[in-house]
Amino acid sequence: MKWGVLLAMLALGGCASVTDIEQTLPTMSVISGKKPDAYAQCLVQQLSKTRKAPQIEPHKEGLRIIVPQKLTSNPTAVIDIEERSGGSSIKVYESMSNVPVRPGDIRKAATHCISG
Repeated sequence: MKWGVLLAMLALGGCASVTDIEQTLPTMSVISGKKPDAYAQCLVQQLSKTRKAPQIEPHKEGLRIIVPQKLTSNPTAVIDIEERSGGSSIKVYESMSNVPVRPGDIRKAATHCISG
């Protein structure tokens, strides 16, 4: 029964678009001393250990990283990195933000790159 519920949640999480993900509250909102390019490079390197390459695009005064799901190319997270004096402002939006058992690799990578 538990596996059926988990599979149903994962299937429903796969239907989210970038716009849908952006409508959720951020699961993480932090400031880094790194510039957007340096933070994005670190984040992509960390995520490459567990996922396919994310999509990087210019966004406002910085970059947007669209992270794919582990098994498909559908988006599962959007990370907005905006330049600010002395570094970056980072916001992480996840498609399954209200599910406590979501994969932790995105949060782990985002945290690692703040100062690492």
